Amino acid sequence: MKSTIKAAILGATVLTTAAPAFADEIIFAHGANPGNPRYAAAEMFAALVPACTGGETTVNVAPSATMGNDVEMLTSTAAGIIQISANSQGPLAQIVPEAGMLGLPFLFEDLPTVWSVVDGEVGDMLDAKAQNAGLKILTFWDNGIRHVTHTGKNVPTPADLDGMQIRTPSDEVTIATFEALGASPAPLAWSELPTALQSGVFEGQENPLTNIYSAKLHEITPYVTLTGHKYESTPVVASLMWWSSLDEGTQTCVESAAKEAGWYQRGLSLSQGNELRATMEAEGAIFSEVEDRQAFIDATASVYETYAAQYGDMITALREAAQ
Repeated sequence: MKSTIKAAILGATVLTTAAPAFADEIIFAHGANPGNPRYAAAEMFAALVPACTGGETTVNVAPSATMGNDVEMLTSTAAGIIQISANSQGPLAQIVPEAGMLGLPFLFEDLPTVWSVVDGEVGDMLDAKAQNAGLKILTFWDNGIRHVTHTGKNVPTPADLDGMQIRTPSDEVTIATFEALGASPAPLAWSELPTALQSGVFEGQENPLTNIYSAKLHEITPYVTLTGHKYESTPVVASLMWWSSLDEGTQTCVESAAKEAGWYQRGLSLSQGNELRATMEAEGAIFSEVEDRQAFIDATASVYETYAAQYGDMITALREAAQ
């Protein structure tokens, strides 16, 4: 999968090298629907950029996966067909594997800790890696602390996950985490998830409450267990070819707007996550806490061992920054 995406990005970049994007219109693509903090932040970004460029640059927001799924948008962004995408950690990790280490199980205690990490040296390290693949990371928005939902039961202990058919994003770390917990994970595009859950292909899925609620997944999988098993980012990535064509003032405007919209998105994600439990319970969701967090941590320790040999420096940097 990784080699396929890398080849697609390389081929698309070659095809579009002769036709660089113009700075006067930015296509900003993402996969979120109305009601999701990512959707709201993209609209805010679209308002900020014309303001700081004196109206010389406008933003055309393409939401709800109208320009393809995350992998397709990432490929188009690297090629300069899309200028910017608020994408997903899993697809980015297929070409920048170190990005996947942000999702190691039970790495972060809370969202403010995550922000201090990705806005610092770790974020700079990941940006340098991404630029080798034709992408510029402008900032990291949130995709939240993630929890498990199920069609028929809560899963408060690792044993409750044994054999569970669970949808995950296309992210190796997430898949490895659920395999360590005894589940049967499989990746599927976000846009296809509701149908797959309704048809019984999966028993459940894992996402932050904001995504679960905005996609109405709690109506299909009403049992919500607050596992808090991992964090996932929303990397906001630009085409490096396009980015390099901009003057310094426009670069500063675009990056500042992405970060300002990101703080708005992070705030919405945090506040909605704190408030949504009551809303979802009123709509029929059945919540449960994990019975023993340490049992989950112990069960997933092997995931760190799996990646330590290859990405030990990044894992060390993450653990030190997270503490």
